[in-house]
Amino acid sequence: MNIAETLRRRSSELDDAPALIDVSRGKDRTYSFRDFDQATATVAGQLKAAGLQEGDGVLILHPVAIELYLILVGLFRIGCVAVFVDPSAGRGHIERCCSIFPPKAFFGSVSAQMLRLAVPALRRVPLAFCPRWFPGTIKIAPGRDSMNEISIAAVGDDTPALVTFTSGSTGEPKAALRTHGFLLAQHRVLERSLELRTSGRDLTTLPVFVLANLGSGVTSILPDADLRSPGKIDPKPVIEQIRRHTITTMAASPAFMSCILSECERSSSQLPELERVYLGGAPVFPGLLRKTKAFCPNARVTAVYGSTEAEPMAEISLNDIAERDFQLMREGRGLLAGRPVSEITLQVIQDRWGQPISALSGEELRQLSSPLKEPGEIVVSGLHVLPGYLNRKGDEETKFDVDGKRFHRTGDLGYMDADGRLWLLGRCSAKICDSRGTLYPFAVECGAMEKTTVRRAAVASVFGRRVLAVECEDPDCLPELKRSLDWAKLDHVIGVNHLPVDKRHNAKIDYVRLKNEISKRVTAQVKL
Repeated sequence: MNIAETLRRRSSELDDAPALIDVSRGKDRTYSFRDFDQATATVAGQLKAAGLQEGDGVLILHPVAIELYLILVGLFRIGCVAVFVDPSAGRGHIERCCSIFPPKAFFGSVSAQMLRLAVPALRRVPLAFCPRWFPGTIKIAPGRDSMNEISIAAVGDDTPALVTFTSGSTGEPKAALRTHGFLLAQHRVLERSLELRTSGRDLTTLPVFVLANLGSGVTSILPDADLRSPGKIDPKPVIEQIRRHTITTMAASPAFMSCILSECERSSSQLPELERVYLGGAPVFPGLLRKTKAFCPNARVTAVYGSTEAEPMAEISLNDIAERDFQLMREGRGLLAGRPVSEITLQVIQDRWGQPISALSGEELRQLSSPLKEPGEIVVSGLHVLPGYLNRKGDEETKFDVDGKRFHRTGDLGYMDADGRLWLLGRCSAKICDSRGTLYPFAVECGAMEKTTVRRAAVASVFGRRVLAVECEDPDCLPELKRSLDWAKLDHVIGVNHLPVDKRHNAKIDYVRLKNEISKRVTAQVKL
């Protein structure tokens, strides 16, 4: 089934109820479910009239706004494939992505059209669309009438719908292709996991959740913020939105939420409107959960573990974390991620990251699995788990089959406890193995971040030394911090102004850059 059919059904049920609200030129702009359905039908007609056909890829470079979702669903309606790249990754990244999946058309804001003039790969795209007039483009005017409406394309569950790319920071980017069946399965999981309820109002900072909201009858309020840098947003307009629209739920990355909470702390204010807050897209440490609860006193605060290839995988509410669990996290047992969602099969196997795994039988998988509390590599399978990458590029190192059932290797380390809960230990590639044994990054970082003066922490092995780098308010705390983590056998604890993080979420540690930066720092300041 075409995912656009699910969205259209909601329009007939909810009619004038608001579907999307954003801020345009300083004023709120609202599309009802009926408006949204009619507008996407008009957009689909215009795209079809311009020459697009089923299966054509359309590269989208547009800020998170209503236009983004009008074009996205318009493409779904005619069976085209929406393609997203991260422009912050640089022109070379865009060039490589366009060579992997050459788009038939390009849709972007005026500023994106300017980028198109500067990037050869974008100039080679045959068609260009823009929501405003721009030389050499076709203006897409959604309107709110039934002109140019066409029927929704009949597609199968395995029909491609959406392509995104990995960063390619450690090699060539991989194209993650989601089918209509995948998006529908993901919607069903998110609807249950996030308790999406008709007439709810959700501040939606993670774009995939907007589709889930549209399919569940939830009003999505798009934040008045630049989501290209979630850790650097101006929180005041967003807080005003929460109050103005009496928003009840919110899904955000840790970096985005930290900005909101810092402003609440500065202004000595709270957000009592929020009833549920979901944090994910990057590691969610206990301190952030507690701080969120302090400033959102009426909210149930939940950490969600997921990835591009499988969202969500596990979740846990702050209310379900016992004091004993906090103590274990302080002592280096890792980061508690909670129970796997019911729609997924999650297992921990012996760590073989970097080595392909050939097809297995069920019995062979059981033999490969790690016992309870034994660290290993996290693998998952399910209908909302990406079965492979475009052209199978990247499948060899990240996929394997068990009796014909496809499993995805997350690249994360963890273990299961006796209560069936998953504990995270960090990336397989960031694990430290030396003469003193094995040190897991999240074990150290989680323990360090339990100190109220530590904003962020990351550990790496440099010149054979275990070095913990921290962003902290009080540099004088570093010696005491090192003593409190004596079990980690750290050689150095150093203070830094900023730890290197990923560009998308501004929250995941970039361990390659970290090692390079620590190497320079240690060489200059520490006698090894």
